[in-house]
Amino acid sequence: MAFDYDLFVIGGGSGGVRAARVAASETGAKVALAEEDRYGGTCVIRGCVPKKLMVFASGYSAAIEDAAAYGWTVHAGGFDWMKFHGQLEAELDRLEGIYRNLLAGAGVETFDARARLVDAHTVELSTGERKSAKHILLAMGGRPVKAGIPGDEHAITSNEIFHLPELPKSLLIVGGGYIACEFAGVMNGLGVKTTQYYRGAQILRGFDEEARGLVSEEMIQNGIELHLGTDVIEMEKTANGIHVKATNGDKRDFDVVMFATGRAPNTADMGLEEIGVELGRKGEVIVDDYGQTSVPSVYAVGDVTDRVNLTPVAIREGMAFVETVFKGNPTKPDHDLIPTAIFTQPEFGTIGMSEEEARDKGPVEIYCTSFRPMQTLFAGREARGMMKLVVCAETRRILGCHIVAPGAGEMIQLAGIAVKMGATKEDFDRTMAVHPTMSEEIVTMRSPTRAA
Repeated sequence: MAFDYDLFVIGGGSGGVRAARVAASETGAKVALAEEDRYGGTCVIRGCVPKKLMVFASGYSAAIEDAAAYGWTVHAGGFDWMKFHGQLEAELDRLEGIYRNLLAGAGVETFDARARLVDAHTVELSTGERKSAKHILLAMGGRPVKAGIPGDEHAITSNEIFHLPELPKSLLIVGGGYIACEFAGVMNGLGVKTTQYYRGAQILRGFDEEARGLVSEEMIQNGIELHLGTDVIEMEKTANGIHVKATNGDKRDFDVVMFATGRAPNTADMGLEEIGVELGRKGEVIVDDYGQTSVPSVYAVGDVTDRVNLTPVAIREGMAFVETVFKGNPTKPDHDLIPTAIFTQPEFGTIGMSEEEARDKGPVEIYCTSFRPMQTLFAGREARGMMKLVVCAETRRILGCHIVAPGAGEMIQLAGIAVKMGATKEDFDRTMAVHPTMSEEIVTMRSPTRAA
């Protein structure tokens, strides 16, 4: 059977674009890609890139205060949201253009349309066209979801927060994951009175307890009103904004309410189950170790599989797909020991097991230090940081590394190389410290804080 394409990719995010252009440019495959929205996906358009730029913007309020403590005469006006927002949109337009140009340069044919599957080798575009392909790659990503309570139609999600027409005076963020905590820090830093409700006992569930406890303390120290064990019961639009009733008895008005209560894969109305593609409880595409679905010609990468929802992971999965299907080199993406940065304020970098996970697997030694960073200490701020190593007592390997400090994301990337290579505590000890830096703490912890 003759097909229109060797590969048809659905989704113009990082994973789909990488797979499409590498398959086309390195193997000569005839490739097409369909995207119903903007090219770049969640990360570039409504996720990590604009969020990180907002993190940068929000950090200048504290930096200006610190500058005065360092002897600078500072003349700063208020934050101009519209000026920043205009530059943000221009940057996203530039990045989207790069994605489009990369695809065009690789010879990938693109369709600005929604695509759904008709059968194992055919997609139907929202334009009415049908295209056939030997292989189909699902890379549709995911979307934020709300809590499903009365009045939640009046709330926004992380998608809409980038497009606020003006900065609100007050904001409620519902949720305790990394997205909720990152935006709480951002909006607080931009001068918005920020409240956060989380139904759990501590934010950042699943991460190291000691580290997330420090992040929580620092968020409160920075001025965020954090209510744990608290959820929203109902909300309604009033003349005073959005009236929220909470489980802790609070009844308050906020200018804006944002839900950051989870994400769901974009698999609705895609024709997947109709052709035999197996989906999980949350609607995620079930795949094997090589990204293949229950339909042999259909593969999936990225957030639509709900495995590890990170941009670099989607890119690696896309590359592994090309190696497997188009280069004849069966390749499993490596999901073990992934360094991760959470851009809270302070940042949180982590790789490997938490102390709690490691204790369940055998005897461990914990090396931990808490400190006040030199830069903010001099400025009179009470900010604290933390370095933590979780060490196997038997093999001496570093099982986990957790950093809470300014620049933790940059530090964990480099520490992650050592941990991924199987470094031992003694390897860290043998490494000379770079002084004076925060990162030197990671190689100067000689005595265990505790053993378990």
